[in-house]
Amino acid sequence: MIVTTAQLFKIAYGKYAIGAYNINNLEQTVGLFQGNVQSKAPFIIQLSRGARKYTDKRYLEAMIRTSQDVFPEAIFAVHLDHGDEQTCYDCIASGFYSSVMIDASHEPFEKNAEITKRVVDKAHARGVSVEAELGMLGGVEEDIVGNVCLTDPAEAKTFVEMTKCDSLAVAIGTSHGAYKFKAEPGKKFGLHFEVIEAIQKLLPGYPMVMHGSSSVPKDEVDRINKAGGKMQETSGVPEGDFLPAAKLGVCKVNIDTDGRLVWTRVHREFFRDHPEKFDLRDPGKVYIEEYAKMMAHKNQALGSAGQLDDVRAKLGKK
Repeated sequence: MIVTTAQLFKIAYGKYAIGAYNINNLEQTVGLFQGNVQSKAPFIIQLSRGARKYTDKRYLEAMIRTSQDVFPEAIFAVHLDHGDEQTCYDCIASGFYSSVMIDASHEPFEKNAEITKRVVDKAHARGVSVEAELGMLGGVEEDIVGNVCLTDPAEAKTFVEMTKCDSLAVAIGTSHGAYKFKAEPGKKFGLHFEVIEAIQKLLPGYPMVMHGSSSVPKDEVDRINKAGGKMQETSGVPEGDFLPAAKLGVCKVNIDTDGRLVWTRVHREFFRDHPEKFDLRDPGKVYIEEYAKMMAHKNQALGSAGQLDDVRAKLGKK
């Protein structure tokens, strides 16, 4: 069942965060639904502009519709990730997306607010939720390039009041891509909780979003490199930070890179161990199961595992 992110955030606020997972193909789609249903978690499917261009957006939409039939117990939102203004309008008009993100964070404050307000007006008229972004994350992922610029809490309050966006992606120390932090012995990386706390005080009850939140597990990187990869040493967002952030109003946590790492590890190891194989379905089956396991693990860390029945009851759905 497709719902809006605003509906999910209202239920989750202050208790747990909902995983937002990017998909690009069939195996990810099946693993995504399987893992979330098995762990009884609500979730958010994210389609980026890159995913929509990878083949044709209608393929992804059709796979999601089919998955909804195969997994009728699933409760989820369909979200455009890092959309520009025109892509947001296209998704709003499609009648398929229940949520869009307008990312004008590279623009000056006033311009960002102006663009966001236009998108909010069109989206709300169609019952679609809107996520905006204020501040700049570091790192590189698809066409997202940026240097770290932490969100100013006072600006966040003004921005939300000006735009009426439903949630706000805040820059709190995370970054896009696999190479978030250089691994250094004895050095711990984490979130700027003081920024989250300050925003919550100014915007009590308002849902925040955390981008660039993959943990980049060392064991995945090590296994990739043992199977022929050449990934650099790196470190991601500690999973132990997820729930404390959720208690402060972070309702949505974006996880993309970790799924790509699982894909790379599965395929490198499979063809290393089975060099005679050539059927793409063989590693595909392994990836579906491994991706589903990753979903269940992330949902435990986010606190969303086991929440599906409660969400269904609070939405008034059978």
